[in-house]
Amino acid sequence: MSMRLEVAVIPVTDVSRALHFYRSLGWRLDADFEASPRFRLVQLTPPGSECSIHFGRGITPAAPGSAHNYLVVSDMEQACADLISRGVEVSEIYHNVYDAGVQDQADGPDPEGRSYASYASFSDPDGNGWVLQEVQVRLPGR
Repeated sequence: MSMRLEVAVIPVTDVSRALHFYRSLGWRLDADFEASPRFRLVQLTPPGSECSIHFGRGITPAAPGSAHNYLVVSDMEQACADLISRGVEVSEIYHNVYDAGVQDQADGPDPEGRSYASYASFSDPDGNGWVLQEVQVRLPGR
C-alpha cells in the first residue's frame, strides 16, 4: 500500500499576512476557500515540491508558531541567497558535530560537502520554523 505525505498544516494568526509571506517566497497558490467567517483554507506549494501546506481559520487548534518543518534544497547557498533577496531573515549555514554522543552545531556548511549534513533556518511571521537541508545525492531507496 502506498502512503504519501500531501499536506503539512501550519498554524497562523493572520491568514492574509501568512498568504502574502508564502507567496513572496515564490510558492504556488493552489487554493483559497472561504466557506464562512470562521473557516478559510489556503493551500500553497513550494517550487518543485509534491507536498503542500495548509493554513487558515478553523483549520487546526495548534498554536501559531508551533510548526517546525524541513525543506530540502540542492544548493544551500543559492537557496539562502534567494530567500534573503525576498526579504527573509535566514540563519547562517551550519552543520552538526558530535562529541561523545552529544550533537552540537558548528558554523559553515559540512566540511566534507555531504548530503543531509548542511542546514540553515528561517521562520514565518508567526514563528513557524523552517529548516533548509541540503541534499545533492539521496541515499539509496529515498
